[in-house]
Amino acid sequence: MARIVMKFGGTSVADLDRIRNVADKVAAEVAAGNEVAVVVSAMAGVTNQLVGYAGQAARLYDLREYDAVVSSGENVTAGLLSIVLQDRGVQARSWQGWQIPILTDGAHGSARIEKIEVEDLLRRMAAGEVAVVAGFQGFEPVRRRITTLGRGGSDTSAVALAAALKADRCDIYTDVDGVYTCDPRIVQRARKIDRITYEEMLEMASQGAKVLQTRSVEMAMKHRVPVRVLSSFQEGTGTLVVDEEEIVEQAVVSGVTYSRDEAKITLRNVTDRPGVAAAIFGPLAEASVNVDMIVQNISADQQTTDMTFTVTRADLERAVEVIEANRDKFDFKAMSIDKNVVKVSVIGVGMRSHAGVAQMMFSALAEKGINIQVITTSEIKVSVLIAEEYTELALRSLHSAYGLDAA
Repeated sequence: MARIVMKFGGTSVADLDRIRNVADKVAAEVAAGNEVAVVVSAMAGVTNQLVGYAGQAARLYDLREYDAVVSSGENVTAGLLSIVLQDRGVQARSWQGWQIPILTDGAHGSARIEKIEVEDLLRRMAAGEVAVVAGFQGFEPVRRRITTLGRGGSDTSAVALAAALKADRCDIYTDVDGVYTCDPRIVQRARKIDRITYEEMLEMASQGAKVLQTRSVEMAMKHRVPVRVLSSFQEGTGTLVVDEEEIVEQAVVSGVTYSRDEAKITLRNVTDRPGVAAAIFGPLAEASVNVDMIVQNISADQQTTDMTFTVTRADLERAVEVIEANRDKFDFKAMSIDKNVVKVSVIGVGMRSHAGVAQMMFSALAEKGINIQVITTSEIKVSVLIAEEYTELALRSLHSAYGLDAA
């Protein structure tokens, strides 16, 4: 017998037929003798609709009431799946975040889980009842309000619940059959990865891969929860996310990812003096603008510096406003903006023990005439910023260069 948490995203529960498909998978685990908890998202499109309703109701709304509205989609799914399971003779009960409870801080719209009290859940699961839990939501105990965990929060709910239950595995069901070496819609020779480390999955998630939400990977790595990514719509073993020690032979590069959610800002002829970087990036941090890649060059006049950095496209307008509002703290001659850029990354824990990984990336791009605008590196990642028009060419070239193409 195993204790398993199964999570199903919005496309997996998009309508009643798909909810019945989910019930088949849950019933199969129960029939195998496993204890099962299920975490569900809202049906596809429902959360966006609820967010739209809140925005139409008032331009500046109370975030506590916003959470009460947008969390309701998961309640509907949990109830419907429980009804379908009961109709098939499977003991099941729906649980909302406050009923378990999943205790969070009070940051409405982006709450963080602090504790999950699972004693009642464990007792009922041991008696053969399936716990169907509404994902994405929690409960702030001081003011006794419903909270939400932010978009993609159902993945975080599932991993956190698996950690609290001391589950043997957390299965994340989605519309893809695993984690691939690159986006198979662009690179046709991309192949599914059987096993990947937490660190690699975290880098992939943060660098543009949409398979798992970043916070859920962080939590899985912290609590050492084995996570399996697999498809709701086809059979297969999926991809297992595990400790590095559980993978016998590490590839130098495990995958190539990209993010189109980038905008580049360049400040030209900035006064070159101590503290200027703090004067630029301090106000951006205070305004909650996340700065990613940064490069600083001496200007042509040899007296000033050019500062280039990237932000998300959603933060671009706010970043420009903050810079203009703080011009008196640092001098610059001009500001240029480029939204037609993409960040491409190569990722692999094998980089730790192999030299020349970055050089291979630079050479492969140079052979295709692709200019690199900005470079950043970490222990297991090399990222470059390039013109958006070269995205597909860059991905295919790098995928081949690192020997990732399927045979």
